[in-house]
Parts: sequence; structure tokens; C-alpha cells
Amino acid sequence: MTKIFVFEYLTGGGIDPDAADAGSLADLSALIVEGRVMRDAIAADLRALPGIEVTVASSRFEQVDEAQGYVRAQPGEPLTRFVARVAREHDYACIVAPECDGLLLKLFDAVGQARWLGCAKEVIRAASSKSATAACLAARGIAVTPALEPDAAAAGPGRRWVVKPDDGAGGLDTYVYDDLAAARAEYEARAASGRNPVLQEWIDGEPLSLSLICRERLARLVSINRQRIGLSDAAGSERRERIVQFDGVDVDRIDRHGPQGRTLERLALRVAEAFPGLRGFAGIDVVWHPEFGPIVIEVNPRLTVAYAELSRHGGRNLAAELLAAHRVPGFDGDVHRLRACGGASS
Repeated sequence: MTKIFVFEYLTGGGIDPDAADAGSLADLSALIVEGRVMRDAIAADLRALPGIEVTVASSRFEQVDEAQGYVRAQPGEPLTRFVARVAREHDYACIVAPECDGLLLKLFDAVGQARWLGCAKEVIRAASSKSATAACLAARGIAVTPALEPDAAAAGPGRRWVVKPDDGAGGLDTYVYDDLAAARAEYEARAASGRNPVLQEWIDGEPLSLSLICRERLARLVSINRQRIGLSDAAGSERRERIVQFDGVDVDRIDRHGPQGRTLERLALRVAEAFPGLRGFAGIDVVWHPEFGPIVIEVNPRLTVAYAELSRHGGRNLAAELLAAHRVPGFDGDVHRLRACGGASS
């Protein structure tokens, strides 16, 4: 029996809703729901596989039956110590957490490489930075949104600007400006307070995400998804800023075998080649510009919400391929389904 520990940061005790202010509680609640959906999807898929025993991390804010395979941190136990302790009691650990504030890296260190069912540490470190990701991909000739120095950004008709955390996840703390001076002011204010911002040009087009299963120098594009992303005016703002809102994802909406799908598959394989430490499930956020085609926004070296939707609608247990990507004994038979990175599209 192979024992796997599933930990999701928001539902596993990483956030205390009682400590959140009223203004952020609604956003936090939505994120917790999203985290629980991802956690429950991967846990259910793993439990459906033969020879797998699953333990799931929970917190005092959930009503769960610990006899059904749930575990909680001990009172006062630091989160990383809790994860390290439970991981040592299992053969592997599947960790779902954002990259911001180095969280995913800290949890990697807590679990250790031998038990880690996820991307390599060097990839997590690189992909955790939007500026580093853009520089890496641009060096390989892949279209990206580069990080801009405020003084080097040039205003122009129709141009808009986005300021966000360099290590942010989703649309959190992400604002769009029509006026470059306002974007510069926001960037400088964040930098002065040590918040490590990034300034990029806003790309108009269709927001998409690419879901991949990666193994060493092999990768497979699982689905092309449409992201539901909108802009809303920030209340009380004097800079006419708009907040980026992520409202979910619709999976497998573009035919991978059509012209657009083949272009996106080639892009996915080139990105996987640029980050050879991608392992298991990973995501790539892109915008399909009406004139220039796909432009990479960021790489997610972890499970994304698209996994849950694929698990619900895909009719195939992706957890088996995830385990195969990590050479888990008994699940090594799906390698033939993966494609060599940089290979031609069929």
C-alpha cells in the first residue's frame, strides 16, 4: 500500500479566517472554496486508484471526520512542522499552495525531494517570479509580457498597464491602469513598502490556460481552457484603477487538434522545455492576442483549479498520470502518452 499525504494550504491551516478583516473576508472565503475544490479533487482521484491510501490535511474550521483519513495540526504546531511531520509518515506528499511569499518553496523544504509529488525546487523558484519567468522564456524566443522598469515603459495610444506582485497567484492584488503615470505611482508605492511589485503592459485578447502533465523531458498537453477574467473599478480610487478578477475556468474549450490548438501545443512544449524541472500537473497562463497570437503571462508549477474541473468532466483519472510522472511504483505505464518537449505537433 502506497501512502500519500494531500495538503492544501488554505484548508490545511495556513489561513485563519477569524483573523481576517471584514474587507478581505469575502475574498478569502472564495479562495478557501477554490482550495477545497482542488484538494478534494486530487484526493478523490488518488483514492480511486488501486493500492493507494490517502490522508488529507484539514483545519479546525472544517467539520470533518478524522477517522475518514483527515489529519490536523496539533495546537500551536507551526504549519511547516505539521507538514514535515505528517509527510514523514507517508511515502509521498501532494502539496497545493501558492507561490507567493515563498510558501511553495517552504513546503518543498518541509516535505523533502524524495517524497515531493510536484515540480523541482529550481522550477518553483524561477516560476514563482513573474519577471524571472518572462526573462527565461524571452531568452528562448517565446512571446511573453516582460517586466518593465517604470522609467523605461513608454505610453502610447490604447496601451494599458498592470501592476501586481512579482510572486502573486491568481488575480490577487492586481490592478490595471489606462494612465502610465498612475501605474508608475502604484509601482513606486509598492516598491517603497517592500512589496516587490512588477510592472507589465496589459495584453488584450482571450485569456486561456494550458494544463500539462510533465515528466522529465516529456510533456503532454491535457487541455486548453478558457479563463473567466474581468475588470472592476476599484472603490474610492483616485487613480482610476481597475481590479483584475478571476472568476474560474472552463476546461477543454479549444480543440487541441485544430489550428489554434496545435499552435498552443507547440507553445506548451517549448515552455516545458524551458523549465525541464516541471513535474506532474502544471499550468501555463496565456493571452491569445488577435494580431500576435499566444503570449505567455505566467507558469504555474503546481496543481491549478483546472485540475478539479478536468477531474469532474474529463472522464479520466489524471492522478494516475501524475504518479507515473514521478515514477511511483505501479503507475509507470502512462509514459507512452507523453510527448517529447519541443517535438512536432500531430
